[in-house]
Amino acid sequence: MAKKASVKTRINEAVLKKTAARCREKNIIIPTFAQLKNPELIPSTVKTKLKNVGLWDIDPINLFRINWYNDVKTGLFGGVNYVELPPELTGVKARIVALVGKYFPTGAHKVGAAFGCLVPRLVTGQFDPTTQKAVWPSTGNYCRGGAFDSALLGCTAVAILPEGMSKERFTWLRSIGAEVIATPGTESNVKEIYDKCWEIRKTRKDCVIFNQFDELCNPFWHYHCTGPAMEEVFDEIKDDKSRMACFTSATGSAGTIAAGDYLKKKFPHLKTGASEALQCPTLLSNGFGEHRIEGIGDKHVPWVHNVRNTDMVLAIDDNYCMALMRLFNEPAGHKFLLSAGVPKETVDNLHLLGISSISNMLAAVKMAKYYELDENDVVFTVFTDSMEMYGSRVKEMTEQNGKYNETRAACDFERYLLGAGTDYLKELTYADKKALHNLKYFTWIEQQGRTSDELRALWNPEYWDEVFSDVTEWDVLIEELNDRVGLLKKLPA
Repeated sequence: MAKKASVKTRINEAVLKKTAARCREKNIIIPTFAQLKNPELIPSTVKTKLKNVGLWDIDPINLFRINWYNDVKTGLFGGVNYVELPPELTGVKARIVALVGKYFPTGAHKVGAAFGCLVPRLVTGQFDPTTQKAVWPSTGNYCRGGAFDSALLGCTAVAILPEGMSKERFTWLRSIGAEVIATPGTESNVKEIYDKCWEIRKTRKDCVIFNQFDELCNPFWHYHCTGPAMEEVFDEIKDDKSRMACFTSATGSAGTIAAGDYLKKKFPHLKTGASEALQCPTLLSNGFGEHRIEGIGDKHVPWVHNVRNTDMVLAIDDNYCMALMRLFNEPAGHKFLLSAGVPKETVDNLHLLGISSISNMLAAVKMAKYYELDENDVVFTVFTDSMEMYGSRVKEMTEQNGKYNETRAACDFERYLLGAGTDYLKELTYADKKALHNLKYFTWIEQQGRTSDELRALWNPEYWDEVFSDVTEWDVLIEELNDRVGLLKKLPA
């Protein structure tokens, strides 16, 4: 992430002029990072327009809804969207709290990372929406977020994702006008996505690749938006004895886990956990394989993962996630949970957990058990998306394993949730962290064209302080582009 002065030396004025014209044509006003962090800063004229636009509508004004504060009842903004899971469900005393991704446009928080990667290129003229296509390599929701942003700009999105992802993802991408490229394999096959990116670089000069795995603006967005939202929730729910104990997230592209970097600045004793699938335990044991926790691509360490700030790695068995998916979404599962004393409000909200969200919940439970946390400890995680994109997976499980009943629900609850233990995890020493950092060499230097000096720089805390430095530099450029476009002043009050 460059400083403002150096950014301006790279501004392409000719492209920026065309971008301003496209934004004017498409009625696009770009929100600042400060406004996405705190929607109270959004102009009242924008809020007036939002009242008549649906959350998932392909409308440029929905760029202002790329935040954690959307109130679906009013169409405007309220507090941070979160849920707290009670001990009757989790089986642990610690308070497990999760931010909810369903209430972003597209229904997944990855649209924030896509915005974070796209906007700096737009406001500096490094991407021309009038002549270039935006390529979004992903194992799921990131390419959906990128396709959404691209549609608003009136440019073509190229979504690259593994062919084994859920049917709903492919249907949605095609419905929004994206060019879809399905690569071999499933969520574990990230290298195949990278290979396709290299092919595009060599053969298609009209494409710009926004690679979430090495774009520093991905964790930048989460550091400045997701981390502060968690701090805000903690301040809301805490009492005199409360401790911000842990934060955990699947590594995925290592964007969301940067919220832990922010929280560690505020709560130095916080433990950050990085989770992955047991069937592909790259961080835990240099393992490989395929799994069913959709959207957390692995078999490598993302370039943007600040491994030095990670305290624990946890592997989550995808069988646990798939079983709990049925428990949380089948009528027999709901009936059993209610009989087991889980509050109805909690049961009614379980649809907010997609497959990777269930994995994040299990990682939070494992950390609470490992550190022997009590009712004064709060563990934060993220429910990245809901069941919106996984209905076909429930149907597949029914076809494979038969109709779900309360007996099966009781077994799944006891075995896969209350029975989640402290196996398949590792608390990292300094040497462990350095070893994980060094694993980046084999993907990023040998395959992806990075240098050893760049890799060494990533180990330094000062490097990340620079990456996550003040957002004002970008917000100034966003405001300058909006002034060129001239639409903000014309909005009716």
